[in-house]
Amino acid sequence: QVQLVESGGGLVQAGGSLRLSCAASGSSFSGKPMAWYRQAPGKQRELVALIRSAGSTVYADSVKGRFTISGDNAKNTVYLQMNSLRPEDTAVYYCNNFPPVSYQWGQGTQVTVSS
Repeated sequence: QVQLVESGGGLVQAGGSLRLSCAASGSSFSGKPMAWYRQAPGKQRELVALIRSAGSTVYADSVKGRFTISGDNAKNTVYLQMNSLRPEDTAVYYCNNFPPVSYQWGQGTQVTVSS
């Protein structure tokens, strides 16, 4: 069973950058699409970005041009580079497969962007 641990969140000013990491243990995620999701207070969890095994990526319109998802199969780790952060990016960020596997949700990592 895969365990996913997200890290790298924090408090940053608008316009700043953060790099999130998602480390998988227990099983390799190689070959399976991986994604970052986020959930803001009072809102539903939403897809932010996904990466397929061949390396193709998909982004939510709200983050296109600002966020970059990447993966390192050797390290079983997925990253989310977030640039030009906005207050509306404030949320708890999670990684999971795409589509998500319900029992694989981790604790997430909090990202707070101040204006």
